[in-house]
Amino acid sequence: MSDRECPECGGTGWKIIEREGISAAEPCACQQAERQRLLEERAGIPPLYRDASLDNFRLPVEDPIAYRQMASAVLTVRSYVRDFPHSDKPGLLLMGDPGTGKTHLAVAALRMLIARGFEGIFFDYQDLLSRIRASWDPAAGASDREAYRSALEAEVLLLDDIGSQRAPEWVVDTITAIVTHRSNHKKPLIATTNLPDEAVGDDLVERSPDLPGSVRYRVSLAEKIGERARSRLLGMCRVVRLPSVGDYRLKQKAR
Repeated sequence: MSDRECPECGGTGWKIIEREGISAAEPCACQQAERQRLLEERAGIPPLYRDASLDNFRLPVEDPIAYRQMASAVLTVRSYVRDFPHSDKPGLLLMGDPGTGKTHLAVAALRMLIARGFEGIFFDYQDLLSRIRASWDPAAGASDREAYRSALEAEVLLLDDIGSQRAPEWVVDTITAIVTHRSNHKKPLIATTNLPDEAVGDDLVERSPDLPGSVRYRVSLAEKIGERARSRLLGMCRVVRLPSVGDYRLKQKAR
């Protein structure tokens, strides 16, 4: 017997059970474990986040207010997965400053859905746009040509760091097409963004702490992806606003 063979079924995928004196075969639990492994492999989750879960997400215990806000965010993510796919809003949008743990939570949600048997795919926003643009070249590889179709049709799409790229017209048109298609067809979209939006209480105008009387104008989500895509995104997603808690990635490394 090889090291990978299941002791319950011997690698056949089925195990014999006895019920009321009758022998029968039923699928072995190893089949689900193997399917989950293959789905995660195909999802394209970056190695940095391959083990991301809600259980290993670190809450900011040193700040009671931020702790409560972050704990509430984690509960919202958990309830999104619990209710999936029976929800009036098929998407999840995690918003917050860089380093607050948005990608960790988004991948944790995706992995939990994969564990339930749903197929999903992870795309970094900039990488997706680069691959879509590369696909215009007749010599482009099959994976680049399939990137746009995958973003449209994947059972669950995770789009990380949405709006991070500058917004020429083709970018706005592309992201609008993806978000609109998924919204119209009620296809789940999990997204993260560092960009602010007034609809979730963000201030787009900030006073400078160094220069009294001067202000700084923040680039908004609508400016980067277009008003139509922004409206569709907010309309189809449960919005989770993460508090500013310093750089989550640095804190994880320090553990």
